[in-house]
Amino acid sequence: MKQIIFICMAILLATGSVSAQAVISADQATHDFGDMKEADGKVSHSFEIKNTGDSPLVITRVIASCGCTTPDWTKEPIAAGKTGKIQVTYDPANRPGPFTKTMSVYSNGKTGSFILTIRGNVKQ
Repeated sequence: MKQIIFICMAILLATGSVSAQAVISADQATHDFGDMKEADGKVSHSFEIKNTGDSPLVITRVIASCGCTTPDWTKEPIAAGKTGKIQVTYDPANRPGPFTKTMSVYSNGKTGSFILTIRGNVKQ
């Protein structure tokens, strides 16, 4: 009888832990720098990333669509209900005109990637 109770408890605990997961989200997934002068140099924006799940969120990598864009992100796990940052720096040198760049965010909070976007217009 004790074995049956132990097995039932183990199954209940295992089932409960399977449903816990991290969920990545952001109130703002796009940032528009507007018009900027090439001579003013690099610009940065910090995206606030939320973990709306019930287990820690781990951002494993962030890949920019272009070498002109450099991401930096929170390396520590983001607890459930807490926030982290992804800072994106864009270098407008020798890139006049409008631009749209994406960052693919890989984590344990979503299958595939979560996309962040920056845009603007570089004037000489």
